[in-house]
Amino acid sequence: MLQQLHLILNNLEDTERLGLCIGRIVLPGDVICLNGNLGAGKTTLTQLIARGMDIPANCYVTSPSYAILHEYEGRIPLYHMDFYRLHDSGEIIDLGFEEYFYLDGVTVIEWSERAENILPAERIEITIISNPDETRTVRFNSTDDAIAGRFEKMLVEILKIVKP
Repeated sequence: MLQQLHLILNNLEDTERLGLCIGRIVLPGDVICLNGNLGAGKTTLTQLIARGMDIPANCYVTSPSYAILHEYEGRIPLYHMDFYRLHDSGEIIDLGFEEYFYLDGVTVIEWSERAENILPAERIEITIISNPDETRTVRFNSTDDAIAGRFEKMLVEILKIVKP
């Protein structure tokens, strides 16, 4: 299964295809961890995942940097979290946000490395790296065979469109 896979996104259209496809394959209970430097495209990818989940276009998905959590209704509920302003998993537990990892929605977490020790083992990790040539390198990693299998199948389709 998918241990780690790298993909190069050459432009916004490639990112759009990827995000829409991810949004179409997610299932209730999925946890997607997005990591990368500031401005790498984590929120943009989340916006596109939301579109793939049939969250209405008039429902603008924004970064929850200050609120920490935004919820959106679509085919499956989307719980969009941003842990940038938090220091460690203790703060996440104090706020009760770790409960969302186990609900019947899809949880997308920006800056998830701040919660590493409380994240479910069954998750997909996506790291976005901004390259000097304005492309993005996207790394996928999962140890859960079921999630990895779905993402690997989706990525095979994406790779036909997005040439690494």
